[in-house]
Amino acid sequence: MIKKPTKKVVVFDYGFGNVRSAERALARVGADVEITRDYDKAMDADGLLVPGVGAFEACMRGLKQVRGDWIIGRRLSGGRPVMGICVGMQILFERGIEHGVETEGLDEWPGTVEPLKAPIVPHMGWNTVDAPADSQAFAGLDDDARFYFVHSYAVRSWTLEVTNPLIRAPRVSWATHGEPFVAAVENGALWATQFHPEKSGDAGAQLLTNWIETL
Repeated sequence: MIKKPTKKVVVFDYGFGNVRSAERALARVGADVEITRDYDKAMDADGLLVPGVGAFEACMRGLKQVRGDWIIGRRLSGGRPVMGICVGMQILFERGIEHGVETEGLDEWPGTVEPLKAPIVPHMGWNTVDAPADSQAFAGLDDDARFYFVHSYAVRSWTLEVTNPLIRAPRVSWATHGEPFVAAVENGALWATQFHPEKSGDAGAQLLTNWIETL
């Protein structure tokens, strides 16, 4: 049997992500992983993983300081895979609002990251995800698979409309904590999750395996 070549994945280190957990999780599913902010390595990798923790505004500032916004844009313009996790997903949207402060995101998708309206915030713990039937990210996972969330902000509505029948609409998955919110998006070369697959045990490992197989 011919062995598939190992995929090279860069975990982008811009100072706002749990890079070591991401590194271990990706290595577990067979990727060749490197943590770096080096431009050439980030551009040349088969996949770029963008983690994120903390405030939207701080993450955006940190990303721009190391040209991460430009790297993500260049990769996506060439159809090169990128995956965002937690705040690394949130910054892909048009804007974020935290404590009354509005910050521009990368605007890959329209939408606003806003405070969750729930009895208990932050949302911290395990939740199921309602994924589309044709999802690649959740392939091989049961409907009752649970993923680990830690967040107080989310995108509460999906507004992107695709009218061209030749263009596949993004696959959007949802979770509920007080109200429904966007839990994951699959949009061609760009995937993102609000939850932490690297902290989600076997279910998270399956999702990361599914991503690696698309690289």
